[in-house]
Amino acid sequence: MKIIVLMKEVPDTYGERKLNLETGLAERGESETVLDEIGERALELAVAQAGQIDDVEITVVSMGPTTATATLRKALAMGADRLVHIADEKLAGADLGLTAEILSAAIRRAGFDLIIAGNVSTDGLGGVMPAMIAELLGVPHASTLSSVDISDGRVSGIRETDSGSMRVTAELPAVISITDRFPAARFPNFKGIMAAKKKPVETLTAADLGIDPEALDTPRSIMLAVSQRPPRAAGTKIVDEGDGGEKLAEFLVQNRLA
Repeated sequence: MKIIVLMKEVPDTYGERKLNLETGLAERGESETVLDEIGERALELAVAQAGQIDDVEITVVSMGPTTATATLRKALAMGADRLVHIADEKLAGADLGLTAEILSAAIRRAGFDLIIAGNVSTDGLGGVMPAMIAELLGVPHASTLSSVDISDGRVSGIRETDSGSMRVTAELPAVISITDRFPAARFPNFKGIMAAKKKPVETLTAADLGIDPEALDTPRSIMLAVSQRPPRAAGTKIVDEGDGGEKLAEFLVQNRLA
């Protein structure tokens, strides 16, 4: 079974994030970069399930700058068998549509039975990439799963909703996306780190995948303007001197909040 895990390098969520006001892109050099945590959880699921299925190959597919290779190698140390890294300067600032096209082409090229992704990344927060890839590849998509069971030719899992939970099942090949209810990823041990150095890393460009990022035959999102969020204004302080309730009610009415 060929399992594809989608992972990406993101700015450290505990670090400060800044926006480049000229390009509209995140200033990735302003903070440490790490593997997206939800992607690590997806890989942990794949590695854990691999021990219960015969003849499994886990491939991590990622799109990002050339410098991201060092970060992505951690996935090999965690248990992935190979890494496919799409690195192309023409893809800087790619929108969701172009990103989905690139990742789908790379996945199709590698071959797959099951694609595992996080439900939403911590940098873009788009939350639609797994569905877009499933659409482009023409396979079913089981979304936002909190538990997963992979068997020969089928994948199933539990999706939790506001009113309860439901079990969903899909025939392979398929795409699944998971939530952060899954366990955190294991730490790479020394054996895994040493083994990662010998595992294959394939670097591709958009041209290798037969895609022209500058082609205008498909819709693209274009950024027209960028502005910095204005500083938060000082709030109104209400001192309760026995009439706090009246002052609060008056404030809500004046600001049309009630």
